[in-house]
Amino acid sequence: MKQITRDGLLIEEQDGQEHVLKLLYGTIPGRCLLKVLVAPWVSRIAGAFLSSKASGVLIAPFARKYSIDRTLFLPPSTPGFNGFFTRVIRPEARPLDDAESHLISPCDSKLSVFPIEERSRFLLKNTTYSIESLLRDRELSECYSGGQILVFRLTVEDYHRYCYFASGRREPFRKIPGVLHTVNPIANDVFPIYQENAREYTVIHTEAFGSVIMMEVGALLVGKIVNHSCAEQVTRGQEKGYFQYGGSTVVLILPQGAAVIDPDILDNSRQGIETVVHYGEKIGISTIIP
Repeated sequence: MKQITRDGLLIEEQDGQEHVLKLLYGTIPGRCLLKVLVAPWVSRIAGAFLSSKASGVLIAPFARKYSIDRTLFLPPSTPGFNGFFTRVIRPEARPLDDAESHLISPCDSKLSVFPIEERSRFLLKNTTYSIESLLRDRELSECYSGGQILVFRLTVEDYHRYCYFASGRREPFRKIPGVLHTVNPIANDVFPIYQENAREYTVIHTEAFGSVIMMEVGALLVGKIVNHSCAEQVTRGQEKGYFQYGGSTVVLILPQGAAVIDPDILDNSRQGIETVVHYGEKIGISTIIP
């Protein structure tokens, strides 16, 4: 999968998983094994181990493999690998864009943007999805026809905490049970992962962007979604939650005419290239407020 930084550096993703994933998703024996691996109970067992003290032996080799600068983070509050994986970054390492009219990235990730066509459908990596299939709510999905869907794909080396993209009033969280496929594009070629994976979403009513849906999608081997309990009124940049181990995804669904996404991100998305973005950085601008 090709990715590009905001300053134009092209990156070819090579995380060592591609060969294994091609076997799992591209062969009959692999798909038989996959039926077991994507089951939530497998992720629960893996999660229990990764939260144990014994899993701490995995931290140093993981940090070396993915070149993670541990000085950028506060000391983990819990032992084990998941304590390290859900580490909190120092605020100065992720400065928050301070213009309320700017749409900010809610997380460190690889971003793609897609238009939502008639009947609330969009095309993601040659797979057609409908907003209704993601939300399991026909009436709500119809409100986003003509809008945009922003897919923030987190890989294992990313910072796995995410924030509210704008201030506003949030509705209660809605949980949709499901399996846990990897969010690597290889899986999307075989399964409609974003309508099969376990996910959680809320509608956030904002002054800057109207009513926006923010969704978190779990992934293969844990990818557990942990959303914080908080008041209905939320603040731009406020931490919303985090993912435990696994590559995961945050999705924003914007209504028609709510924002203009930065041109470099749109151009990259049209070419099938993901844009590397960071927690708190500007990715677009409101068309509703100056």
